[in-house]
Amino acid sequence: MRPRTWVLVLAAVFAVCQLANVTGRDTPDTKNYLSYALSLGGEDKHTAAARTIDYACASRASTAARKQSVDVVRFHRPDPTGRVMAACRAREWRVVGARLAAGQTGGHTTPYMSRRFMRIFEVRPGYPVFLLPFVTVFGVTWGVWAASVVVAVAGGVLAFLVLRSLRAPTALCLTGQALFYVLPCGTTAMRPMTEGLLLTLTLAAVWGCALALDGRVRAGTLLVGGALAALFAVKHSQSLFLGLCLAAAGATVGVRRRRAGTPFGRGLVAVTAVGCCGALGTLLLARALHYPAESESLQDLLTGHFSRPDRTRPWPEFFQLQFHFWVEWLRRQLWEPLFVAALAAGAYGALRRRRAFGCLLLAAASTGVLTQAGHPDIDIWGDRLIVLAWLLPVVGVPLLLEPLVRRPVVVPLQDRAEPAHSMR
Repeated sequence: MRPRTWVLVLAAVFAVCQLANVTGRDTPDTKNYLSYALSLGGEDKHTAAARTIDYACASRASTAARKQSVDVVRFHRPDPTGRVMAACRAREWRVVGARLAAGQTGGHTTPYMSRRFMRIFEVRPGYPVFLLPFVTVFGVTWGVWAASVVVAVAGGVLAFLVLRSLRAPTALCLTGQALFYVLPCGTTAMRPMTEGLLLTLTLAAVWGCALALDGRVRAGTLLVGGALAALFAVKHSQSLFLGLCLAAAGATVGVRRRRAGTPFGRGLVAVTAVGCCGALGTLLLARALHYPAESESLQDLLTGHFSRPDRTRPWPEFFQLQFHFWVEWLRRQLWEPLFVAALAAGAYGALRRRRAFGCLLLAAASTGVLTQAGHPDIDIWGDRLIVLAWLLPVVGVPLLLEPLVRRPVVVPLQDRAEPAHSMR
């Protein structure tokens, strides 16, 4: 079969597998993004709240029923779906109803939390805009699922295209696509949150870097710039981190080339310039639009989403928490070192033969570490904040395997056929 056929087959297999969990993937943030999308579709606050709460509570009820069915003590008890659904609705409406009655009706999101906290989500219209056509056509449950499948499938296809642009063998390009699906990238991309779009758009920027270094400078530059612009709408901190990291990586490679007496290359200069412009543009536009600053994010972290008074000395507390977080994080990674091993293998594979691209890939993946460092909360589900770092093994591991695939087959001496004249 042709490569494109294999790409479609892998994507289709992944999509079919996701039917195993149409519900049960949501997180507390999902309600904010979903209500934002419904509001953009013209729903009033009460209707958007009702549809969002029904979706979230149905998901929790489904999860509770599945857990009870395999519980060794409670599996024989009556189905808890109705009870969990009713209790969840009552709990959610108790909070939302009080806030709506108090006049907290501004913005697009349903007031599940204080205005100050909801402001953080108000400045992230990218994912709700993407979600809107799906929930409009397919309804909330299937629309959210379909949107997640599209994002995850697109991420895998982009991994294939990145490796294809690097002229890796087709088998390794497909390996990169499969790795995106089976590693935490695919699991996180299927969650109805911004992380799926962050993964896909960051991979689009990495593809642009590969194109630019391959001589297709204009196409690569436009792709990197477009990805940074889209990331600003989805989560502007990722646009800032990616722009800074690409600029720093490009400058580092440029300095090394200057010392070695080799030309910079138009592609590297273009990517570095776009990264600088993206980072600077993000800072200026965020200030102009009065987006919440880093101090606000810091207070959100240290006050439990503004449920406690603001900290008077937040930065010393933040750095203390930062230290303890990474000590605990490292302890857990040494206990289960798959992630660290995958990062090392991916970095070695990417840097071994494609030094400039490897540095840019490493820069893109490091945005996951920066995002995690900005939110050193060890209890956040599934290491989703650092998930962008998994892009390093997704692209780097296939490159690590490249010499094995390209190595010519050497026939052992004893297996070679004897010349015809020697036969008796």
